[in-house]
Amino acid sequence: MSAIWEYRELFFFLALRDVKIKYRQAVLGVAWAAIQPLVTMVLFAWLFSQRMNPEAGSQDSKVFYLSALVPWLYFSGAVSGASNSLVGNADMLRKVYFPRLVLPGAAALASLVDLGVGLAVLLVFIAVFGSLSLKLLLWIPLVILLFVASLSVGAFLAAINARYRDVKHTVPFLLQIWLFLSPVIYPITAIPEQFRFFVALNPMVGILGAFRATAIPTSTVDLPSLLVSIGSTVVLGGFALLYFLRTEVELADVI
Repeated sequence: MSAIWEYRELFFFLALRDVKIKYRQAVLGVAWAAIQPLVTMVLFAWLFSQRMNPEAGSQDSKVFYLSALVPWLYFSGAVSGASNSLVGNADMLRKVYFPRLVLPGAAALASLVDLGVGLAVLLVFIAVFGSLSLKLLLWIPLVILLFVASLSVGAFLAAINARYRDVKHTVPFLLQIWLFLSPVIYPITAIPEQFRFFVALNPMVGILGAFRATAIPTSTVDLPSLLVSIGSTVVLGGFALLYFLRTEVELADVI
């Protein structure tokens, strides 16, 4: 990790480059970061009625869906970008030495721009349709936890993708399945209590549940699920880092 700190200027340069490339010649620019969760929120609110999702009906459905969609879309975008970061920068890997973890890290960092815009939109919706509270301060540690989870999954997939290019086609399908295994379109309370520990091994369960709880005044953070998700994120991060560092020396040869 000390080596990454030595290359921190490259880390931030690559993140800025990724942001510029993403929105280059885009008419609406970073507004897309607000349009995507808003459109998806409208579709979810229309498709899933109160009968299908009672808790969404008891609270404002806009805040209910948006509070989980914003962090989920960051996770999805960061994992997609990070998983393709090594292959997408193959020429750089062959010519220059630097800690390879910088590439998936820069991709995850660049996606924080979209997350920031999304959270700003969510904040407006909370102020209009709900009420602001001190629980929103939990966004700071939750964003850090979300970044670590996204980078861990993205770096692990990036290392595999460098050797097996099938991963590029697998990631969208994986994220689609992961969406339904996470409490985005349903509340965490919909999961039977006796199964929540096992379900919360999916890091996104506790993270998304906590984001939603901070946005809805009458909701409380499911602390056991969050703690399990924090633990699984730490384990996942450690495993991903060890695997990435183990394969790092071979990347220039196999990519």
